[in-house]
Amino acid sequence: MTEYFTEARSAEAVIARNAAENPRLQQVMAVIVTKLHEAVKEIEPTQDEWMQAIQFLTETGHMCSDWRQEFILLSDILGVSMLVDAINNRKPSGASESTVLGPFHVEDAPELPMGADICLDQKGTPMRVHGRIVDTEGNPVAGAKIDVWQANDEGFYDVQQKGIQPDFNLRGVFRTGADGRYHFRGVKPKFYPIPDDGPVGRLLRALGRHPYRPAHLHYIITAPGFAPLITHIFDPDDPYIASDAVFGVKESLLAAFKPVDDPALIAAAGFAGPFLDTEFDFILARAQTPPK
Repeated sequence: MTEYFTEARSAEAVIARNAAENPRLQQVMAVIVTKLHEAVKEIEPTQDEWMQAIQFLTETGHMCSDWRQEFILLSDILGVSMLVDAINNRKPSGASESTVLGPFHVEDAPELPMGADICLDQKGTPMRVHGRIVDTEGNPVAGAKIDVWQANDEGFYDVQQKGIQPDFNLRGVFRTGADGRYHFRGVKPKFYPIPDDGPVGRLLRALGRHPYRPAHLHYIITAPGFAPLITHIFDPDDPYIASDAVFGVKESLLAAFKPVDDPALIAAAGFAGPFLDTEFDFILARAQTPPK
């Protein structure tokens, strides 16, 4: 039976016309068409409003380049990036939660001895970061690779300030020993804005929202036999902690940045003056065995 296009059965008419050989594509497009037509029927846009939407998407595409992906930015500010991350990183109870990777990871960061200072220009408030890598039963994970990176005290990553920051500033790779412990030095990171000079930025302003991400440190933690963990830790006292532009904050990832100004503690830690101390343990989930 031919499904003719009517307002009442618009989605059904489109879906009936599709005959993709790929069953996943057929399924995905059926859902997208259904939800899109439901939204249009509920909103009832005018022709001018629909053309504004088309122009917005066109501008978003024009803003994309080899180094900037405005559609990912749009996905981020709509919470879709975090939703896809959550769906693809469901963890067993007790395991550390994931969050988005972000655009500033560098593959070939140097591997450093445990305890090294990743701040190469010595700018900013010194910070000691330490904790344990354990499994869901509390056992230490030996040989875990910890890839860490962060923005500086002005809210910039090294790759954003070539010639200003040293290469690989505030980046490092560490490996745990038998006790699963890790520790390194960095500086207190600062909040920073996502790129807001394009159509996504205009949309944020129209929605009455700001473009800022709260201060955080990035981690990728991998270990044999365990599921990889891509995550952050956040400063709970940051002014944007409750309104992250990309919805990346999770309550379980808040880590206290404790000031240390006692001379005896400063000397014992090997710092020249006051510093911040942050302790955070990561709990890895066992890798799932693929079905045979």
